[in-house]
Amino acid sequence: MTLESKIPAGDIATKWTQYKSTVPLVNPANKRQLEIIVVGTGLAGASAAATLAEMGYKVKAFCFQDSPRRAHSIAAQGGINAAKNYQNDGDSVYRLFYDTIKGGDYRAREANVHRLAECSTSIIDQCVAQGVPFAREYGGTLSNRSFGGTQVQRTFYAAGQTGQQLLLGAYSGLERQVGLGNVKMYARHEMIEVVKIDGKARGIIARNLVTGELERHFGHAVLLCTGGYGNVFYLSTNAMGSNVTAAWKAHKAGAYFGNPCFTQIHPTCIPVSGHYQSKLTLMSESLRNDGRIWVPKKQNDDRHPNDIPEDERDYYLERRYPAFGNLVPRDIASRAAKERCDAGYGVGQSKMAVYLDFKYNMMQKYGRTEASKLNIANPDDETLIRLGKEVIKEKYGNLFDMYKQITDEDPYEVPMRIYPAVHYTMGGLWVDYDLMTNVPGMYALGEANFSDHGANRLGASALMQGLADGYFVIPITIGNYLSKEIHTKPISTDHEAFVAAEKAANDRIQQLMSIQGTRSVESYHRELGLIMWNKCGMARNEKGLKEAIAEIQALRADFYKNVRIPGSINEFNPELDKAGRVADFLELGELMCIDALNRNESCGGHFREEYQTEEGEAMRDDENYMYVAAWENKGNTWELHKEELKYENIKIQQRSYK
Repeated sequence: MTLESKIPAGDIATKWTQYKSTVPLVNPANKRQLEIIVVGTGLAGASAAATLAEMGYKVKAFCFQDSPRRAHSIAAQGGINAAKNYQNDGDSVYRLFYDTIKGGDYRAREANVHRLAECSTSIIDQCVAQGVPFAREYGGTLSNRSFGGTQVQRTFYAAGQTGQQLLLGAYSGLERQVGLGNVKMYARHEMIEVVKIDGKARGIIARNLVTGELERHFGHAVLLCTGGYGNVFYLSTNAMGSNVTAAWKAHKAGAYFGNPCFTQIHPTCIPVSGHYQSKLTLMSESLRNDGRIWVPKKQNDDRHPNDIPEDERDYYLERRYPAFGNLVPRDIASRAAKERCDAGYGVGQSKMAVYLDFKYNMMQKYGRTEASKLNIANPDDETLIRLGKEVIKEKYGNLFDMYKQITDEDPYEVPMRIYPAVHYTMGGLWVDYDLMTNVPGMYALGEANFSDHGANRLGASALMQGLADGYFVIPITIGNYLSKEIHTKPISTDHEAFVAAEKAANDRIQQLMSIQGTRSVESYHRELGLIMWNKCGMARNEKGLKEAIAEIQALRADFYKNVRIPGSINEFNPELDKAGRVADFLELGELMCIDALNRNESCGGHFREEYQTEEGEAMRDDENYMYVAAWENKGNTWELHKEELKYENIKIQQRSYK
């Protein structure tokens, strides 16, 4: 099958505007006859469901949480990018577009990324109108801060709770439509099968997680807004319920999976503390605005960080990347931390951590500014710390409180200890310019698709993509498909395709419950995570990836012989829910390793140890690998399809942040 990206012709600066002016429309009377299923109600799903319902479509929205407010989008901390140029520092739509393509190491589709940059400015206006409490300067203007991989300040934020506030804005719009009867909300429901009729997505099979009942739901189109698959690594910053199941069922129903090996390791997370830990906690990238990352210059230095003199500290990011310093992109900062720790310079009990220190900017940046406001001519260190601490508390207070609650260390007094952890997945279902997969009628939005971030996402761009897709892209592009579906009457869920899909889902559940082995679901998930982290994590190599594929295959075979799921099917049974998700992770993990093994280059978050420069940087192979790897499921194997990437508006070069 040939991949048709459906990128409009013309100049990149006018593609989206021209598209919006010429795309087929659905008139209001016909919209009322069309049903759309939205799976997932995080930022992408809630904004899409609310907007489509506002336009007149009949919408069914599904989430496995007890409320859309529980979506993992709520955990995003640092901010959302937009090319508003409020700081008058040279930002523009083109610069945001360029930074995103470069940050993704030239492995993203130009047209989609430029559209994202264009939509970014409207997102801020939309959210302000909803009442999202973005941080503001003293004079009332919206405040901005910097994030990695940029040299401008374009990130809008709400303290360290930006995701929560944006989700509440989208949620309010969604609930308004629920109240008006335009959206029917199905909480505690998980999609476990796609229904296809004549090759088109026509509905889903959902499982009621409270009763265990399987339900059939028809839709003229199905939108998957189900987030990423970082929990394949077991330990990640994702919510423990986050999973790949909906996207994986779509993949097994024919949707291609794009760039599955492109996973993001976030450099600022609280380090692993013990073997039985099941969740990692993110410390926002925004902290790198004012925190300086360092390790001792002496190996295996056990001194208290406050006892290590300034001249015995190695601010290694500032040393290696003077142009960007502590604000290099995430993949580069993560690998640099790993290199220092592997070389014996790590800190803490595990020696697998580095310091994130706020004292310098607390005193010299904020303390002195506040002292100047108060006309204190020669403030002493105690005064500078006291005044600076109040500013830091206002900017990052909830993050500092979270760190102290978890570690019992006060980051106002001692540096934070951080280490990279799995955070985001750039890979996802392959989609065209309309955000439609290769299965007609099936769309993927937000982190569930592959489209905008290439091999590495820049900080504060996930929220931007989710809301751009939901508020501004899908409401336009879905008309291109649904305008041809206005004569399709609702299909009865007694149709043989629904019956067959429900039977397949039920057979799978029965199979899992019938095993009654001796090992817990959790133990399999943890073992898979270790394989993935050790052999397909921050660094990969041919030998390790081949070993990982064999180990995952053996683990999956054992899972289907020896897993034990307590309880029964027709009841509230979280272990059964988890078993289905882990079964999908056991298949996805193999594909990720196959994709990483196939891509004989290093780019962004995909770092093959065989392909690096003398300085330890990623070495791309543009001649052979400048494509999107779109994998088709063939039962027990996969077939690779390639979408060639063409760069007509950006000069391709080796990434440099020095």
